[in-house]
Amino acid sequence: MLDIFSIPPQALFGQLLLGLINGAFYAMLSLGLAVIFGMLNVINFTHGAQYMMGAFAAWLMLTELDVPFWAALILSPIVVGLFGIVLERLMLRRVYHLDHLYGFLLTFGLALIIEGLFQWRWGSSGAPYPSPIPGGTNLGFMFLPTYRGFVVVAALVICLVTWYAIERTKLGAYLRAATENPTLVRAFGINVPRLITLTYGLGVALAALAGVLAAPIQQVSALMGTNLVLVVFAVVVIGGMGSIMGSIVTGFGLGLVEGFTKVVYPPASNTVIFVVMAIVLLVKPAGLFGQTK
Repeated sequence: MLDIFSIPPQALFGQLLLGLINGAFYAMLSLGLAVIFGMLNVINFTHGAQYMMGAFAAWLMLTELDVPFWAALILSPIVVGLFGIVLERLMLRRVYHLDHLYGFLLTFGLALIIEGLFQWRWGSSGAPYPSPIPGGTNLGFMFLPTYRGFVVVAALVICLVTWYAIERTKLGAYLRAATENPTLVRAFGINVPRLITLTYGLGVALAALAGVLAAPIQQVSALMGTNLVLVVFAVVVIGGMGSIMGSIVTGFGLGLVEGFTKVVYPPASNTVIFVVMAIVLLVKPAGLFGQTK
């Protein structure tokens, strides 16, 4: 096969696959952030720590309880989501009526505490998690590991189902209405505080689900979400704060951009997303899919 842009096809498509996988995690995490910010107006900086908790929960279930991956894929988001619900009821609820900065500082402090506790208990070195779907397929121009292909498809399905639930169902309409006019929603007999709590739990569960999917690909460690959350925040800003579809499209798209940059000019791969963010903010401050109020 001929080289593309003087780049061997295996190198190009291999990096694009890695970019697509990273984009799947960017999309899922930014989707959770967009749900929380769009419905609760809270900048949830604990998202990276909750992503890490999902991976750790799956790893602990396997090593301590012999719970297989497919069961952990369901149980871990539930456990971490319940933790998020407790967090929302005890702490976050107190800052909803305050400036966004207070919520950001609170969640930033909580993220440091959670990551510090996990690092103190299990250290900072990574722990391997066996792949639940070994093997792969030779496509001729590249080798596609089966599990990584599954992650991309699963992430896309999860993102689209979440978008449909929020944008096209009665429950989603109640969620959006509760954000804009909680008094009116209460008049219909709907428990708005409970709805908000469940929304935060959903956003946290999405982060934990991404962590479980990432466990067989990355090393499970206390710091696995530290750097990732900064990139995810950039993805949310580029897509538009609170935009569900913006988070999905931008997450996958920027993953591909990052993967392509690793082939063309590797030194820029760690900063290309932030460069894109700066350009988008200059051209359209509300983000690509955001709405100017």
